[in-house]
Amino acid sequence: MSIIRAGEKTKVNEAILELLGLSTMTLATSDLSGNPHAAPVYFVAEELRLYFFSDSNSQHSRDLQENPLAAVAIYPEVWEWQAIRGLQMRGKAEVVLQGEEWQRAWEAYQRKFPFVKHLRAVVARNMLYRFQPAWLRWIDNRLGLGHKQEWHLG
Repeated sequence: MSIIRAGEKTKVNEAILELLGLSTMTLATSDLSGNPHAAPVYFVAEELRLYFFSDSNSQHSRDLQENPLAAVAIYPEVWEWQAIRGLQMRGKAEVVLQGEEWQRAWEAYQRKFPFVKHLRAVVARNMLYRFQPAWLRWIDNRLGLGHKQEWHLG
């Protein structure tokens, strides 16, 4: 199911891992009426599972309570169209309850964003979400205008 294979070095695998190492993703949600919302959030990746913290009163948290379907875009800021690259994903975002998975994600989050170690009380007031993609598109204009590959992940 996963396109990321441990120990396998391919240009696609390396490109996706590089993008998953970025700090911010755009999370797109909608409420049951179809009203869209997009928000930038810090994230950490464990293979293709993306974890992020959010206040339960934020618009995207309220949307996800009603409708767990979401979309994500991860991309570096660039100034030329030839340099556009990134990941587009559709899937489901769900709350992760305290336990082994929560602790593993929190530890990975602290490694990626060391400043959060000093914000433990703030983090404790937030919800941890797991975004699990069902579809992924990798785009890289450095390889040609509109170069892309897509995967249906289940």
